[in-house]
Amino acid sequence: MTELLYLRDAYATHFSATVDEVREGAISLDQTLFYPTGGGQPHDTGVLAGLRVTEVRKEGQQVWHSVEGGPLPEVGATVEGDIDWDRRHHLMRTHTALHVLCGVIWNEWHVPVTGGNMEPLSARMDFEFDPVPEGFAARIEELVNAEFAADRPITVGFLPRDTAVQDADLIRTKVSLIPESVTEIRVVDIVGLDKQADGGTHVRSTAEVGRLKVLKLENKGKGNKRVRVEIIDA
Repeated sequence: MTELLYLRDAYATHFSATVDEVREGAISLDQTLFYPTGGGQPHDTGVLAGLRVTEVRKEGQQVWHSVEGGPLPEVGATVEGDIDWDRRHHLMRTHTALHVLCGVIWNEWHVPVTGGNMEPLSARMDFEFDPVPEGFAARIEELVNAEFAADRPITVGFLPRDTAVQDADLIRTKVSLIPESVTEIRVVDIVGLDKQADGGTHVRSTAEVGRLKVLKLENKGKGNKRVRVEIIDA
C-alpha cells in the first residue's frame, strides 16, 4: 500500500521513500508525492531515484512510477523524489478553477456536472444543460472570475464515511460511488462557494488561480453540453 502524501500537502515537492516493489521500467514505493492519473487529473512528472518519471498510475492500493534513464533501485532501498512543481502548480490552479466553475453553475442554475478532464491550464467540463442559457459563456467568465477575485480560502479536511454521506453538499458529488473500502472521505471546501469529495490537488485560495477564459461550447448529445476553458494569469 502506498501512502498518498499529496492528499495532505499539495505544496510539498521533495520526499524520501522506501522501494516496495520493482518491475520492468517502474517502481512502487511505501509513500509518494507523485499524483497518479485519476479523477480527470493527469499524473505528475519529475525525478525519482535520479530517474525521470514519465507516468504515474494507481493499481489497487499501490502507486507505480514509470521511469527512464538508468538502472532501477533495489527493493528496500531508500530513494529521493522531486515533482515537477511548474506542472503540479498548473494542475492545482486548473483543478481549483473547475471546482469554482462547478460551484458557480450549481449556485446559478442548479445544474450538475456530468464529466470532465484537464491538462495543465486547460480543461473541459460537461453539464446537464438543454439548452444552454443565452449569454452563457460570458456569464460564466464573469461569475467565475469574480470568485477568483474574492480570494476565497480553500481548505482540505477528512470526514468519516458515515458522516460524509449525510452531508447534503456532498451528496451531489456522488460520495456513494466511492468504494466502500474508503472509510475516510477527503473534502475540498472553497469556503462559501463549493464543497466536494475530491482526491485531487488544489491551491490555497481562489486568488491563486488567475483568470478563466471560455474557449468553446459544444453539444455532446441531448441534455449534455461541454464547456472548454483555459486558465491564464491574472
